[in-house]
Amino acid sequence: MASKVVFITGAGSGMGQVAAKRALLAGSAVAALDVNAAGLEALGASERLLKLVVDITDPAAVKAAVERTERELGPIDRVINSAAIMPLGLLMKQDHALILRIMSINYGGLVNVARAALPGLLSRGRGDFISFSSIVGHVPSIYMGAYCSSKFAVCCFTEGLYHENRKSGVRFACVCPPAVATPLLDQARDTVWPKMFNLAPPTTPEKVLDTMEAALEKGRFWVMPEFGTLVYYWMRRFAPNLLWRVIHRVEGV
Repeated sequence: MASKVVFITGAGSGMGQVAAKRALLAGSAVAALDVNAAGLEALGASERLLKLVVDITDPAAVKAAVERTERELGPIDRVINSAAIMPLGLLMKQDHALILRIMSINYGGLVNVARAALPGLLSRGRGDFISFSSIVGHVPSIYMGAYCSSKFAVCCFTEGLYHENRKSGVRFACVCPPAVATPLLDQARDTVWPKMFNLAPPTTPEKVLDTMEAALEKGRFWVMPEFGTLVYYWMRRFAPNLLWRVIHRVEGV
């Protein structure tokens, strides 16, 4: 990634922040976006780092961030969409506005970034466009309906982009990890903690990013870190009723 310009949403914490630190260590220039200014400050200072406090649900703000990045750092080579929120709860008990907010950030933010940043990559015929979804973007679960819906949308939108532009020279990847040890899990602890989360320890951001890089080099679109993730994926495809019985038994619902 040396000498590349990397545009990262959700860089104020978790996966996005780890990705930003790795890119800086590799010699890349980084545009780090988040609504959390304090989180961005944790990245430190560098002439190769542009910290941008941006609400990705605002398409005009995202477009301005892309333009500033390319003006100050150069053409964007890699886009990493990792901004997300994950408050959980039963669908009929979660606040109506919160459900729509989850979709607006997790999916709507991706759409805004794609519309602002992807045309430059396509016109240059190179670069990486990476979306962070989740295994629950393929496998719905109890207490996670709103979050799962947003991640299903991320998977579908990114897969559509990939197939519409597969001969463009731009590499696309949709990363679908299990639970990851990041502050995002704290939002679940503060709302509802699904018992399904207790079946296996969360993976690490570093392992997810390593798997992502290997998948990109192999030309793979779907990135599913951890063997258990593949088990859930294939169970959802070939034994969905069995999988739901397991979920109901574990959650007691």
